[in-house]
Amino acid sequence: MAIKRTGQLGFVDGLVGISAGSTSLDRLSDLVKWYRFEKLLAPLRDGGPGRAAWPPLVLLKALILQSLYGLSDRELEEALSDRLSFRRFCGLSLQEGVPDHTVLCRFRNELSAGRQVDRLFGELDRQLEKAGVIVKRGTMLDATLIASASARPGKGREAKDEDARFARRQGRSGAVYGYKAHVGVDEGSGLIRTVITTSANINDTTPADALIRGDEKAVWADAAYHTHAREAALKARGVKARLARRPNKHHRQLPARLKRYNQLIARRRAAVETTFATWKNRMGLRAIRYVGLLKATAQVTMAAIAFNMRRWAALAP
Repeated sequence: MAIKRTGQLGFVDGLVGISAGSTSLDRLSDLVKWYRFEKLLAPLRDGGPGRAAWPPLVLLKALILQSLYGLSDRELEEALSDRLSFRRFCGLSLQEGVPDHTVLCRFRNELSAGRQVDRLFGELDRQLEKAGVIVKRGTMLDATLIASASARPGKGREAKDEDARFARRQGRSGAVYGYKAHVGVDEGSGLIRTVITTSANINDTTPADALIRGDEKAVWADAAYHTHAREAALKARGVKARLARRPNKHHRQLPARLKRYNQLIARRRAAVETTFATWKNRMGLRAIRYVGLLKATAQVTMAAIAFNMRRWAALAP
């Protein structure tokens, strides 16, 4: 199969300085070992009928930009055409075209279908650990609701997204129709070490054990995550179980000691909210754009990859 050759810099590129820069994207380009991702992506070379295939690494970098800046496929295509920093990051010279939105969509679907995004997330995690930026002092557990862009089911309307569900927002009125992103965030670095996507109605505690890596010194979480079994299992592994306590039918009011304990936990784990604030306010992850749990998982995991790359660039000396 013919593969497009990209990154062949010409005279015009030299005039505008496309080959050099000092933006955050340039910094990120220097940190990441992209050839490792390229090896994982080697099987994905579908260029479409009668077309030369775009190099998978070019398309991956484009999807990372999409997640970093909250762009739709069409907006991403336009940005790749207009922004020099985007072209430089993807390795595209000024003389060549850019992948259109159908190519980007098809590539993302291929990543979703083969669960390749999980492998990409794992590869980045290995690079972060080798770079020494993961602290492993503790893991902070939390979850956030993300609405589906699909129309909500109602009277006379069937659900277009059969995997999306309704869930009430804690402390707010109304309900969200969509999905829930569950994360385990490294205390100290703020990097996402684990991410799981479920339908919105799944309780926070259900996937919690899968968010714990086992090499952390403590696990911090609010009362939704506390069970005696989980607390005992963590202690048996030598991990401090910093799980907030909640009232129950036998003790409807927490004693003052446990209230203070919960306050201390809340202060330490509050940093995990920064992850969700960055996702939603800076990266535009306010809706699941695609239909089905598989594609929703790919979108959220790609956002976690982009977030960790962004964070790495900020942490690196």
